[in-house]
Amino acid sequence: MASIIRQRGTAEFSLDRIAGVSPWAQQVRRAIELVAAHQSSVLILGPSGTGKELIARAIHAVGKRSGKPFIPVDCAVTTGTLFASHMFGHVKGSFTGATSSTLGCFRAADGGTIFLDEIGEMELELQAKLLRVLQQRTVVPVGSHAEVPVDVRVVAATNRELGREVADGRFREDLFYRLNVVTLRTQPLRDRPEDVPVLAARYLAELAARHGMPLCTLSPSAVEVLQAYAWPGNVRELENVLERAVMFSSGDEIDPDALTGFMAAGAGPDAAAGGAAAAAAHDLSPLAQAAARGILSTTAVPGVFRVEPVVKGPPTPPSVAPPDPSAGRGTEPVVDQGTAPTGSDWPTLADVERLHLERTLAATMHNKSLAAKLLGIDRSVLRRKLQRFGLDGTGKTGPEPDEAADEARDG
Repeated sequence: MASIIRQRGTAEFSLDRIAGVSPWAQQVRRAIELVAAHQSSVLILGPSGTGKELIARAIHAVGKRSGKPFIPVDCAVTTGTLFASHMFGHVKGSFTGATSSTLGCFRAADGGTIFLDEIGEMELELQAKLLRVLQQRTVVPVGSHAEVPVDVRVVAATNRELGREVADGRFREDLFYRLNVVTLRTQPLRDRPEDVPVLAARYLAELAARHGMPLCTLSPSAVEVLQAYAWPGNVRELENVLERAVMFSSGDEIDPDALTGFMAAGAGPDAAAGGAAAAAAHDLSPLAQAAARGILSTTAVPGVFRVEPVVKGPPTPPSVAPPDPSAGRGTEPVVDQGTAPTGSDWPTLADVERLHLERTLAATMHNKSLAAKLLGIDRSVLRRKLQRFGLDGTGKTGPEPDEAADEARDG
């Protein structure tokens, strides 16, 4: 396992994995090179999904410990009585079920780097145990009294502001200063929109290389949509949106239609601004529009929502009397004249087609690529039909080009 981690540390998670052209991306790459040359503890702060673990792996890969193990630890789930055994190891027979000795994360990372992810979630009692290890550079396995020296570099990360956590009594001050020797901060994706095309292009290439998905590119208008979005889930959300867009895209180029319905409501460029601008952005979001039209519900496809719009259905068809068995062969069914259809209440074929188009658009959150797939037609055909019925957003109606030609020929 350690050999696998070493290979990944030097290849996949090297410095060039920190993609981007923004000032922050350039600055953090320089900072990683400087920090990696020393052995001081590093604290990485920033929102979830901004690449904190990626930075930690880059520090390990660029530094002198790259040939040794990189051991990540999720502090949010390493709690209670399992903490000491998981972190410091145990000896055989130390408790029920301990059929063999284990190293624990610190001893497994000896000579390398231990990454304490979500350190802000650790319980106060466990923080005290961790502090002693960082001060003494030794661990005591469960069931033993012998101190075992460890040589590890500690990199910690959290999405909490530890200074505020210390002031509120939820994080030990002495542990904070022990970890906070060098601090690196990540930046939300909404604050560096120039990095979105770079990150998107890299992830689309990875989808094709690793998962066998089609190699897609972004149209210029799709890039504009992605750059204008606020990305509350940051890079992790961007990756999810792109993967779903590739799945539902009808061609090799992703356009804005393939992105519709995949991003959170109210998270547009003005979502964080507050006041009337944020409210307006929320009201104009796809989910808000859909909720206003009918009943919003999820579907089996993640990120795709279904809306049952309140639309007027076709009138009840007229009752038709069955043939009279006593009559001779060839007798036709008799239409009840009291409910005979008239030109004003019987839906035309165009009415039925428009109704089906409206329902399909509502069910796919106006994702025209997905709507064309559901209808079994090409997107160009769907575009003409939407234009004909005034459903393309322009408010204009008119015959499809082919029909217009037919009408001209008919004179």
